[in-house]
Amino acid sequence: MIERRRITGFSNPTVKALRALRDKKHRKRERRFLAEGLRLLTDARDCGHVPEILVLSDARDPHPLLAALEAEVAAAGGEIIETTPDILSKITGKDNPQSVAGVFTEFDTALAAIDRTQAPIWLVAQALRDPGNLGTMLRTGDAIGAGGLILIDDCADPFSVEAVRASMGAVFTQAIAQAKWDEFLPWLRGGQGQLVAASLRDAQRYRGAPYTAPCFIMVGNESRGLPEDYELACDLRVTMPMRGRADSLNAAVAAAVLGYEILAYLDK
Repeated sequence: MIERRRITGFSNPTVKALRALRDKKHRKRERRFLAEGLRLLTDARDCGHVPEILVLSDARDPHPLLAALEAEVAAAGGEIIETTPDILSKITGKDNPQSVAGVFTEFDTALAAIDRTQAPIWLVAQALRDPGNLGTMLRTGDAIGAGGLILIDDCADPFSVEAVRASMGAVFTQAIAQAKWDEFLPWLRGGQGQLVAASLRDAQRYRGAPYTAPCFIMVGNESRGLPEDYELACDLRVTMPMRGRADSLNAAVAAAVLGYEILAYLDK
């Protein structure tokens, strides 16, 4: 029989510790992050990531995937906590929480851990500040078969509750690296890799441009875009038509448009 620890008080130290994982400073200190929802946690398990702490709502409905998740956490020596929906809401910060949440150890985000030969496409984001955009880029990367997302300079935290939620499980399927520009560019030039960015500077049309694998698609900050010297360092600059009044696309949308074009080109 699976052992569960019952928590009923908001002031319980474990509740306070789990709730604190919504704060970046605490999350970085503990090297842990929160994820919620049966589908997301099942995706994590399928990718070999089992939560070290599983938190269950006592109002949950029985489900075979949840039973399998519980069994695997127990087998791995993890802790299983049962609590009320209100306390689970306090932990996740969501008014209508799902019936299950998990605590995971943060992944290695060193640039040296990236193996560029593992995929034909990689996404790169510079100074991306919106965790929703970051999560969407992870989800896009998963959809196009990218190897992962490399975060350049001061980006939003990929392990924030908002980014993990927006990734729809892709935080577990995509490699994630964090680096400064002056670390990333020498690393890129130390091996094969074409750096591509959407730009207006000496740019080609994005359809049918000469893409090569591994292709690193770089997008910039939501409001400022890429710094000029970053754009000039790219091997290829491409432009996408803007036929309305808007002069640019959302950063995550631009990555998706370019990603699918490059995927189609490389698949020829």
